[in-house]
Amino acid sequence: MKIFLVGYMASGKTTCGKQLATKIDFKFIDLDDYIESREGMEVTRIFETKGEIYFRKIETYYLKELKRFDERIVVSVGGGTPCYGNNLQLLLNGTDDVVIYLKASVNELVQRLTIAKNDRPLVSHLKSSESLSEFVGKHLFERNNYYLQADTTIFVDNKTPRIVVREIIDVLF
Repeated sequence: MKIFLVGYMASGKTTCGKQLATKIDFKFIDLDDYIESREGMEVTRIFETKGEIYFRKIETYYLKELKRFDERIVVSVGGGTPCYGNNLQLLLNGTDDVVIYLKASVNELVQRLTIAKNDRPLVSHLKSSESLSEFVGKHLFERNNYYLQADTTIFVDNKTPRIVVREIIDVLF
């Protein structure tokens, strides 16, 4: 079985994914970290030196590689992963694979991103909470149709990672 967590940045995919994997005795993999280890370069550096098209191609390549793993894994994918190429179909096609959308409201995401804005290159340049809110709202609107095709949606607003993980386990088992 493979569990893929999708959702916008700061929705809790990595935090909840690590806790979920520990709780159910699966291996945890963050797709961006996996790409960095395989490419020998940080994702931001890949974007800078090779461009987004190259990144999206290797993202699909490594996603396919993870799909072939013969292990029980929880995978946190990048916020844009399901929205490019045939990645969503890759995620959804698999006998024992489950795709879970960690859904957060724009307000929740803005609160979370405001705290960690400097760690997020995509939004670090935004100066005001209004510009951050507008940016997140626009992106979430564009991506929501992809996310909503997940097998299950878990609402994460005002919930601790522990509660979200419990809800995921309740859905899965």
